[in-house]
Amino acid sequence: MKNVIFVDDQPNVLQGLKRMLRPMRGEWEMTFVESGREALEIMDGRSFDVIVSDMQMPEMDGARLLTEVMKKYPQTIRIVLSGHSDHNAVMHSVGIIHQFLAKPCSSDKLKYTVARACALRELLDDENLKAMVSRLESLPSLPSLYAELLDVLNSPDVSLKKVAEVISKDVAMTVKILQLVNSAFFGLGRSIANPTHAVTLLGLETIKALVLSVKVFSNFDIENMKNVSLEEIWKHSVQIGTTAKQIAKSEESDEHVVENTFMAGLLHDVGKLVLAANLSEQYDEVISLSRQSEMSLEEAELNTFGATHAELGSYLIGIWGLPDPIVEAIAFHHNPSKCPEKSFLPLTAVHVANALEHDGSSEEEESSTCKLDHEYLEKTRLDKRLSEWLTLWSAMNEREDK
Repeated sequence: MKNVIFVDDQPNVLQGLKRMLRPMRGEWEMTFVESGREALEIMDGRSFDVIVSDMQMPEMDGARLLTEVMKKYPQTIRIVLSGHSDHNAVMHSVGIIHQFLAKPCSSDKLKYTVARACALRELLDDENLKAMVSRLESLPSLPSLYAELLDVLNSPDVSLKKVAEVISKDVAMTVKILQLVNSAFFGLGRSIANPTHAVTLLGLETIKALVLSVKVFSNFDIENMKNVSLEEIWKHSVQIGTTAKQIAKSEESDEHVVENTFMAGLLHDVGKLVLAANLSEQYDEVISLSRQSEMSLEEAELNTFGATHAELGSYLIGIWGLPDPIVEAIAFHHNPSKCPEKSFLPLTAVHVANALEHDGSSEEEESSTCKLDHEYLEKTRLDKRLSEWLTLWSAMNEREDK
């Protein structure tokens, strides 16, 4: 049974939520309170998986409440459900809010969002890891790209095109922009998986405010990392995203699937950024252990942290509200057989691209379990497509070498 707490200062709204969510009583233990102060008092004695709060409330507004929740109970997933939030207030709360739902919200949308948040918590067993990931406001950006973005934004001839070009070159910036643009706060009503499109939809003024005022991106000090290269992570991520995208195109997937596939490939190793930014010394030791022994990187991660970078990355991307196919691809890109769906997915393309890239890499790196899951390909009846994908991958590498 999952524990969910709803906070709204209007009793009629809470009554409406109770009626709307009555069918979920067998799955959720639900608590309804009328103030942030009451919510914190109750949370002091009970553990909650998810909190859903209004934004504008007397005495303690949603931003202040969720800030306190992040500090005291960081493992709790934080969702805003509000209909008339102040734009500046929300902008300054982007770091503490995992997802934003707009009133009026359909019962299906609310149930799905809360149920998805509860399900995502099953990806991680360790409460300390859940707390660490849930507390994250941003991911580490390459210092050179962060500086380049500031220069572009401060330039007198700044343009959305230039801003999008810089953001698209950085994993951390890309995922944060996608988190924001997929938020109901911006009222787009559809999933966006293209960072250039996301920047265009958000607009220059919003991007400026996020970067210069709110400071939604973090400039990361790479001096603390000995065995982790953000440049190499990004280079590899772009390669996987590009290859996976071409595989999806070869399957004549629609444009939405192709975009999700590229973004899933781009973000498949985002969990490594989480570990590098927050547990840098331990992660350095994990990588050293993998390089100096027969233990794979994933085995070393599991041995040290109780979870792999795939699970950490999918948990973060999931609670930040990015589309399910992307979360699924990140979670299972090493072991796609764990996915119940047995058809071509972004996961399929990302798994194959990643396995081919690692198998064909001549660089010395930590041992990995990035091997093709032939059993999965046979079950999905896609094993006969492998030769064409291999030809496609080889042709792409030949073009790069020229």
